[in-house]
Amino acid sequence: MSDDPGWEGLDRRHFMTAAIGVSAALAGDVDPANAQATTASRGTVYTGDMIDGKRVISALNIEDLESGRKHLFYFQGVETTTGQHWHVSTMVAKGTRPGKRIALVSGVHGDEISTVRTIQTVMDRLNPVEMSGAVLAVLDVSRPAMEGMARRWPNSGRGIDLIDLNREWPGNENGLSAPSRHAGMLFNRLLKPNADYAIDFHTSTTGYDITAMHIARMDLPEVRAMAELFPIDQIFDNAAYPGILPNAFIDAGIPAFTPEIGAPRILDHDMIPLFVEGTMNVLKHHGIIAGPMGRTGKDTSLFVGNSAHPVLATRGGFVELLVKLKDKVVAGQKLAVQRNAFGEVVAEYTSGVSGEVLAFRTDATSEPGNMLVTVLYNRTPADNFDPLSE
Repeated sequence: MSDDPGWEGLDRRHFMTAAIGVSAALAGDVDPANAQATTASRGTVYTGDMIDGKRVISALNIEDLESGRKHLFYFQGVETTTGQHWHVSTMVAKGTRPGKRIALVSGVHGDEISTVRTIQTVMDRLNPVEMSGAVLAVLDVSRPAMEGMARRWPNSGRGIDLIDLNREWPGNENGLSAPSRHAGMLFNRLLKPNADYAIDFHTSTTGYDITAMHIARMDLPEVRAMAELFPIDQIFDNAAYPGILPNAFIDAGIPAFTPEIGAPRILDHDMIPLFVEGTMNVLKHHGIIAGPMGRTGKDTSLFVGNSAHPVLATRGGFVELLVKLKDKVVAGQKLAVQRNAFGEVVAEYTSGVSGEVLAFRTDATSEPGNMLVTVLYNRTPADNFDPLSE
């Protein structure tokens, strides 16, 4: 669900912004996405700048890079408020033989740190001389959010907005916010022109923990084939929200999905190896590297659910969880209790469905309305129900 207000919530500033946006679109007279895709297809564009010995690029075409080696760049993203640029760390491992290209992405949210180490580890293990095709790694997409280890991009459009970059894809290079333009530049000039497949790595958000799991469109055969190659706990079979990066890839004809690597703000050394192993399996599946498959979902009692049931706090106070991640629960089972400052129980929370615990709140206090526990389960088509509407 987008964080933007609906029409009923628009005030004078929003109407002014909308009017400006219409004018900008008319003045542009071109489709910026198509224009930038054409730019990227002509070749890698070097700005002439160097940062820490690495060349800065504003567009990438893997085809014109030297084969059999790794290439390290900074991609020039949107400008900051002081006229500098947000530069995104970019790596390419290009094989010596033709083959598939896969994009590995991390840092769309700034508090998701295990994702970065997962991709770093995969890239460390690759020997381009022995590879086919190429692996593109884009490591710190939302740079200003990562600088503060925060989920959202602090944007100065109207005071300070906190914008979720993972509601902006595929972006718009002439958009009404810096995050929208940044997303458009990355998608048009870096990601889409250089990927046949994509994996967008995430973790839970600050204040919550989650199992080793994916969010994936299991109705898409190529997505399903990749997602099941990870030795993880759960898969949420769902398209999630408009504006997320995997959906932008899929809309562009590039199969993609979202791994979720546990808790935010840390390096989870128990979970990272699972996602490294799964990613290496995907590279083998597509013939990019050779070797026997590692463990997959067949080895880990993988649970696939098509709906997520959130249990929300109805009161404020101190929360005590009564379940652990991956626990199997039944409808009516007590999941948490909440107390006030006197230790009096003010609320008890039960599950409305039978399934497995997918995520829960790690902060020991909660205001009303916060998610406390999420249960992954399967709802049948006959229920005619939106799995994200609960």
